[in-house]
Amino acid sequence: MFFTRLISGILLLAFTFVTMFLGGQVLLVSLFMISLIGLYELYKVMKFENEHLAYIGYIASFIWYINIDTKQSPLFNIHVPELMIISIAVVALLLVFVINYPKYTATQLFSAIFGIFYIPVMISFIFKTRESIAFGQWLAWMIYVSSWGSDTCAYAIGRLFGKHKLAPVISPNKSLEGSIGGVVGSALIGVIFGIIMSNFTGKSENLIIIFAVIGGLGSVISQIGDLAASGIKRNYDIKDYGNLIPGHGGILDRYDSIIITAPIVYYLAFYLVGRI
Repeated sequence: MFFTRLISGILLLAFTFVTMFLGGQVLLVSLFMISLIGLYELYKVMKFENEHLAYIGYIASFIWYINIDTKQSPLFNIHVPELMIISIAVVALLLVFVINYPKYTATQLFSAIFGIFYIPVMISFIFKTRESIAFGQWLAWMIYVSSWGSDTCAYAIGRLFGKHKLAPVISPNKSLEGSIGGVVGSALIGVIFGIIMSNFTGKSENLIIIFAVIGGLGSVISQIGDLAASGIKRNYDIKDYGNLIPGHGGILDRYDSIIITAPIVYYLAFYLVGRI
């Protein structure tokens, strides 16, 4: 199991590196596919992954992604207000709920609406950070540093020094010491990124502080996302959302913290660094 997890983890990192390095429509398409699979996994937990409610969620995700491309696409050249997409999707979901009543429960309806916000909308902020924020090629990596980097640091510190439980009911293995280690570790990695960026751009030491702040705050947010996703799984008595990534589970099992971290990093970068 360890080697299976290690190999799939390396492949996932390679996929992430390539798509983030290339950016543009390569990144856009990859994030759309990740969102679509994640949406399917969530809807499967709610038992309507192949129903009309789900299809509207999938279509809304597609429209969302072709709409947020900041550069004109050779295939699609549309742009409508983002809130308009969400509003139309909600109306469509309500219509399906009414027409098919009582086929779907209110919980399924709310899950369908929540899923659109929670997965495709929030994951898309990786693309927005990469393509529309100054130094976005570097700052977008802070989303992953704040999530996966923080998780690695938290695990290491927790194994060495963990004594006090962080959230014993949701995740018994997580410790307060590990949580602090994750925040500090993520902030320190941010400092390294900031030093590299300062050397590349000749900018002031403010970049170092900015990257450290984004890393630390991003880690706090990512841990909330991770615990929230674990809470959902416990509510529905499942171990993993899927089995797409051997040894890791489904897309949501690996992107649970990234989902909530992406928009936070984007807005921190937006206000601390600015758009291109």
